[in-house]
Amino acid sequence: MTEPSKEKLRLDKYLWAIRMFKTRALATEACNRGKIKFNAAQVKPSKQVHLGEEYDLKTETRRWRIKVAGLLDHRVQYNLAVNYYLDITPSEELERFQHQAASFHTGKRQSKIGRPTKKQRRDLNDFLEE
Repeated sequence: MTEPSKEKLRLDKYLWAIRMFKTRALATEACNRGKIKFNAAQVKPSKQVHLGEEYDLKTETRRWRIKVAGLLDHRVQYNLAVNYYLDITPSEELERFQHQAASFHTGKRQSKIGRPTKKQRRDLNDFLEE
């Protein structure tokens, strides 16, 4: 993988560039809150990133384990950004994420929670008029 960036690259900038976080500020905050680990230790946002390093990330949606495949200092399209890291997340973590995602939203409104649908209101009105 070619390196279009300079030799030194901050961790927060790298995580933003490979699209793990929407903004660089969110990447910095994740580092400060201990959501990013290197060798099971919390890292600072200013840590220098090197090829071959492995990081454990915890984002809002899931846990990741990535290996640095290339250095990228600017944000690019997603299909290009995925070439700069390898997703080496353990399979049991992926299965847990898929299970959570499948049970998260079924598309149906849960019983007795929230507003009734238009059809349910009509049915209720028809029942009360009779």
